[in-house]
Amino acid sequence: MTPFDPAQALADGFAAQVQAWSRQLGAPAEAVQAAHHAAQALSLASSQGHVCWPLAEVAAAHPGLLPDMAAWAQALHTSQVVGPAAAPCNRPLVLDDEGRLYLHRDFEHERALARRLLQAAQRDAPTRLPPEVPALLQQLFPPSGDGRPNWQQLAAALALRQRLLVISGGPGTGKTTTVVQLLALLLAGQPGCRIALAAPTGKAAARMAEALQARASSLPEALRRGLPTQASTVHRLLGATGTPGVFRHHAGQPLAIDALVVDEASMLDLALARRLLDAVPAQARIVLLGDKDQLSAVESGAVFSDLSANPALSPAARADLAALCGLPATAIVPPAPRQAHEPALPDSVVWLTQNHRFAADSAIGQLAQAVRAGQTAPVLAQLKGSQDEALRWLAPGLSLALDQAEAGYAPFIDSLLQQPGDAAAAHAAFSRFRLLCALREGPSGVHACNTRLAHHARERLAALQPAGSHPAADSFAGRPVMVLRNDPTLGLFNGDIGITLPAPGSGDLLVWFPDASASSGYRDIAAARLPAHETAFAMSVHKAQGSEFDTVMLLLPAQPSRVLTRELLYTAITRARQSVWLAAGADRVAEAVATPTQRHSGLQARLREAAAALPPGTADGG
Repeated sequence: MTPFDPAQALADGFAAQVQAWSRQLGAPAEAVQAAHHAAQALSLASSQGHVCWPLAEVAAAHPGLLPDMAAWAQALHTSQVVGPAAAPCNRPLVLDDEGRLYLHRDFEHERALARRLLQAAQRDAPTRLPPEVPALLQQLFPPSGDGRPNWQQLAAALALRQRLLVISGGPGTGKTTTVVQLLALLLAGQPGCRIALAAPTGKAAARMAEALQARASSLPEALRRGLPTQASTVHRLLGATGTPGVFRHHAGQPLAIDALVVDEASMLDLALARRLLDAVPAQARIVLLGDKDQLSAVESGAVFSDLSANPALSPAARADLAALCGLPATAIVPPAPRQAHEPALPDSVVWLTQNHRFAADSAIGQLAQAVRAGQTAPVLAQLKGSQDEALRWLAPGLSLALDQAEAGYAPFIDSLLQQPGDAAAAHAAFSRFRLLCALREGPSGVHACNTRLAHHARERLAALQPAGSHPAADSFAGRPVMVLRNDPTLGLFNGDIGITLPAPGSGDLLVWFPDASASSGYRDIAAARLPAHETAFAMSVHKAQGSEFDTVMLLLPAQPSRVLTRELLYTAITRARQSVWLAAGADRVAEAVATPTQRHSGLQARLREAAAALPPGTADGG
């Protein structure tokens, strides 16, 4: 029996509905059939993260139905359920002039986001900066000594020039340091500037706030006091209401802020990015931080990757930056873009490429670089020949791999046995090792691995279990959990990590979550009150974005899988601070390195359309 496929069932149902609408509206039979095929393909594509789907792909899947692409386009427009991009009206599907098929909702998200981004990317009306700001820029970013431009300094200077800045860089390239000093410059020029820090997950938000505070010690006291001390999830910042997609803050009720910094922005899907930027006041500055080479959002879209594709700077921007940074304009040469066409966002993107965490000869740094470049042979050669404790290629076999994972969690379990009521110690120990899985289901998936690791942990921690607790119960002392659904009432959000500990005296199970506002830095919630959650010994690579661990163990499946991509492997490797353990066969590693992610979207096309609609002289950022 063929296993049930929810995505296929949804696609079939949506296609049948679109077909019925088209037939009821009196479309010709050929157009009705074309609309059915288009709706089915588009629904399946959406479930795989694509914002749109090329009409050419639909036509190729159904040869003989219509003679050519022009006939397909004509049939879809005749179907009465597909609108043109210029006037989609209330039709469920949209077909743009370059042959991209959209769900109407996603087309509107993309078009609205493009307009808002382009508005933010326009240069501010020229104003004279207070003299202390350029002086502070020089002080915070001293010359490199080799005459080369400091791209961290250039990024900060670019943020003084306009209201949108997109910074892409891998771990250790100085994004956080750049932002701390950038915010200091904003505070110097605008004392009292209201700054919001946000990230898509609670863990990423907490890390961001900690990192900013840690790097702020070198700033003057007055500026340090003005820096925000907390960061929130994007959902919490927007005011999640419990209804999916509905927030208290939006274009009609914007956030009361002057600047927004979003870390791990590669995790923003199209809909959330649109809603977030809609809620930012028009005059506020927006800084998006991320890594263009990481995995994109779980939901539809690759917003950050699209935005950071081209770091080109116009002559006007280079001249302004040269004046601010005390450099010759000819020295400011951005990296070559990934795409040859004109940048969709003018003068808004900076790539940070110099790694300050990993030395040039470090095992993790070299492996990440080779994976990112798609160099299969060097990746396999490095894994095979590694004598470095920072890089371990484990012997094949799922059981052996899980034995290694149990050994990786041994210090965490020992910490619980030694300090059973210490939430801070438990979280610190748990953050040192993490098993990451490529899949959620199957023998090497998140669920199966968590079942095995939870059984092992419960046995090791038997002395901590409450009297009378059932050995098959989901909750147990020492269980790490990840929240799966936002619960604004409890202040818990998707991705938050808690650790289950016995309450002193009663032995009742409480789950402790990081909370910067609590005196201890943690707060407890009764295990029975938690929203949807799961055990978190093993987690997907997607869920690990925004987190870092001393040691990362990556488990890949034995069989080929469409989820094995270059971005997944790179993202997993770069979650590690000190060492990577790779449990995977050479064929699966090669498959991942050789398979770059491709997500279809039209955001750059929408940006160019929005730019073309601007008054003359405003579309170049100068």
